[in-house]
Order: sequence, then structure tokens, then C-alpha cells
Amino acid sequence: MIESRCGIDCSGCEYKESTGCVGCVNIEKPFWGEKCPVKSCCESKELLHCGVCETFPCALLNSFAYDKEQGDNGMRIERCKKWASECK
Repeated sequence: MIESRCGIDCSGCEYKESTGCVGCVNIEKPFWGEKCPVKSCCESKELLHCGVCETFPCALLNSFAYDKEQGDNGMRIERCKKWASECK
């Protein structure tokens, strides 16, 4: 089930239960701030997730995936690839 725009694994999020978050695909505003640039980008292009974008993986997604504090060493990019292949 696709819950995020960027490919992050929401099931492993330590805040999911405590905030009642159902994934950025299903919420208007992220619990962690006013907006998420990746979520906003996908929604402006009317895309379910980054993996189906013609510029995937872009610099914005790469900056999130490889961020030293919040990144996941590219795992979200691989997840988006998987989701995109399943959509075909």
C-alpha cells in the first residue's frame, strides 16, 4: 500500500501511531510541519508518488533520501522504483 509520496516506509515511523498519521498520500498537511516539498511537488503534478515522475529521481528526492540526519541512504528511491514497476 502506498502511503507516502517520497517512498519513505511509513510503517516504520515512530510517530505514526502517536500522531494518528495515515501517510502523506492520505492527509492534507503533514504532522511534522506546514508542508513537505516532495509532497507538494507530487501533488502539483497530480502524481501518486515520485516513482512515476518523468524526472525521477530528481535532486529534491535525492536530497531527502541521502540527508545525513533524516535520510535512509536511498531506500525510499528503491521503494518508489518498486511501486512504479507495480503500477505498470
